[in-house]
Amino acid sequence: MQLKSAIVALGLSISAVALLHAAPALAQDKVLSVGMAASDLGTLDPHRGAATQEKILLAWMFDGLVRFKPGSVSLDDIEPDLAESWTISDDKKVWTFKLREGVKFHGDFGTLTADDVVFSLQRAADPKRSSFSSDFANIEKVEAVDPLTVKITLKKPSSSLLYSLVNFQGGFIVSKKAVEQYGDDFRTKAVGTGPFAFDDYKASQSVTLKAHKDYFRGTPKIDKIIYRYIRSDASRDLAYTSGELDLIYGRQDQKWAERMKGLKDTVLDVMEPAYQGTAYLNMSHKPLDDIRVRQAIAHAIDTQQVVDFKGRLVSTLPTTIFPTATLGADPDAKLPAYDPAKAKQLLKEAGYGDGLKLKVIASQNVTSLGPAQIVQSQLKKVGIDIEMDVVEHATYHQQIRQNLSDIVVYGASRFPVAGNYLKEFYHSGSAVGTPTAVTNFSHCKVADKEIDEAAEEIEQAKQIKLWKVAQEKIIADVCAVPLFEQKLVWARRAGLDYGYKLDGSLSYGPLITEKTTLTK
Repeated sequence: MQLKSAIVALGLSISAVALLHAAPALAQDKVLSVGMAASDLGTLDPHRGAATQEKILLAWMFDGLVRFKPGSVSLDDIEPDLAESWTISDDKKVWTFKLREGVKFHGDFGTLTADDVVFSLQRAADPKRSSFSSDFANIEKVEAVDPLTVKITLKKPSSSLLYSLVNFQGGFIVSKKAVEQYGDDFRTKAVGTGPFAFDDYKASQSVTLKAHKDYFRGTPKIDKIIYRYIRSDASRDLAYTSGELDLIYGRQDQKWAERMKGLKDTVLDVMEPAYQGTAYLNMSHKPLDDIRVRQAIAHAIDTQQVVDFKGRLVSTLPTTIFPTATLGADPDAKLPAYDPAKAKQLLKEAGYGDGLKLKVIASQNVTSLGPAQIVQSQLKKVGIDIEMDVVEHATYHQQIRQNLSDIVVYGASRFPVAGNYLKEFYHSGSAVGTPTAVTNFSHCKVADKEIDEAAEEIEQAKQIKLWKVAQEKIIADVCAVPLFEQKLVWARRAGLDYGYKLDGSLSYGPLITEKTTLTK
């Protein structure tokens, strides 16, 4: 009997020890649930993913040779990522990058080598395989010097190559082996080196990522991310308030921001990069070819009213013709002041004392329709009657690129360098209706010389001076009227700690890193 009791006691003791050691394995996974305003996945291929909902995910899965410090979009905060160091030749045409040793790709795709970097950058520069090939047009060749060294030779000297190599869009590094193995399936089975790896995809429902346990900066503290597609604002909000979501993509709307900020256990994140709304004045249409008419329009628009409509929690007054947090933005730019009396006088001088009529094509998208309607109302007060044709958003994009609108109210956020905005929106080579059209809706051409010279300049201080002159000329010629700057808005549980101070994110969403924690 005593022997039997001893055996039972020993068995219970062994079981207790086994359970004690098994406890960590039984611990629940840390799962972060994210709600995104989209219907479905487009692609997980970082060299193709251009939509907002894709950029957010890709930033969690991939790394670049260099990166912005988490939480920042300042070009002063670029630091090593997959490259641990780099050197630049005296003529700034040859850049040599030394890679970190032992960086592992997701899954069974081995360790990062120079061949993967060469393959990635050549792929990013190929318009047949990349949506961002123009960012790499100045690269002549990319070579693997040895397994951990990559040499990039440029066609023309440049001091800003790093801007194309950050952890964003074409700068992301992919696994050569994975791309070749998966082919077209790489779209949903993409392989990178980032803190989270692809795990599962449910069409029109979600993408699930899992922690990359061999991530070179350390195993993430969050085990899984479920990235849910919930296009309806109301449905997404309900999923958050009911506790289904921990992090939610927000509406750039004052009332939404105020409501979310007031919720218990909720933190509102308002961050860069700002989206700037602008009224572009089409100088290829009469009477907007008359600078007095353009000046009148500028003086008739009260941008403070537009900002008040947008809401001061989420928007600010513009300072120049692109967002303030842009390298080269002139903080002392002199935008036309609101002066309706002066607007009427200028119209009279131009021969339109009895008023004039203009046609505007506007998107039904609330982000741009509200400001367009405010501009319409303000211009009416000085005698300018706007006939507004409100169309579906895709139709709007099509028609404004056919040069059909006298004024185009359009919003944009780009990589935060002045040259990008100037070339795309204010260079004659980008004028809509031309073979090289981009988004120059105003047909502005007054600063072509400065924009071109800045693009060739390798000294940043000289570049910035040229960009300043370009802004002065464009503002003086009234190519456009900046209306507002609007920042990105997200809401999260107070228990979600990013692990860094969030001021901005080029991917348009908070970076979830190896340091991010979640307490529920």
